[in-house]
Amino acid sequence: MRVEKEAMRLYAVTDRAWLKEDQTLKDEVENAIKGGATFIQLREKNAPYMEVKALALELKELCARYKVPFVIDDDVALAKEVDADGVHIGQSDMELKSARMILGSEKIIGVSADTVDTALAAERRGADYIGVGAVFHTDTKTDATAVSREVIRNITGAVTIPVVAIGGIKKDNVRELGGLGLDGIAVVSAIFAADDVYTAAKELRNISDEVFK
Repeated sequence: MRVEKEAMRLYAVTDRAWLKEDQTLKDEVENAIKGGATFIQLREKNAPYMEVKALALELKELCARYKVPFVIDDDVALAKEVDADGVHIGQSDMELKSARMILGSEKIIGVSADTVDTALAAERRGADYIGVGAVFHTDTKTDATAVSREVIRNITGAVTIPVVAIGGIKKDNVRELGGLGLDGIAVVSAIFAADDVYTAAKELRNISDEVFK
């Protein structure tokens, strides 16, 4: 499935750890979309399968209503079961080729990369987009080493599919990523840890539109 570069502009990755008592994940994802999020990824590392499935079904319906792509982090089988738009897999996750066989040619498959070689290999195997990072220090993945600006520029120059930056991105440092050939930013806490998710998404979208236009 071809992913438009514009869909990468503000890629929101969920994290229920930041939910307020009176909010559900669906509520906050909807606020993020209304604020300007262009792509949603459900990330649930430790929750029971049926709980994650229920969340996936809710978010799939929500994203379809707003015409925003919806993918699931890592879990190819769940993405298939709930008929999500696709999946995002890391370099150490299921081989992209196997994921494509399970999901079919019409689904989105994104792949994490931190070198030109891994990005090119992902494109050759049929990835629809690349997530490159971490571009800044991030508390989400404490063992991640920041990818240099030179490597980011080399990756975006080497592949023809969209490339989104992830890792430690906040509204105060987005502009540092300008001029690198990126198509947008992927964020977690910059949206979902905010007191006002809608406003945080709106601010990030405005900056992202300015930097990556």
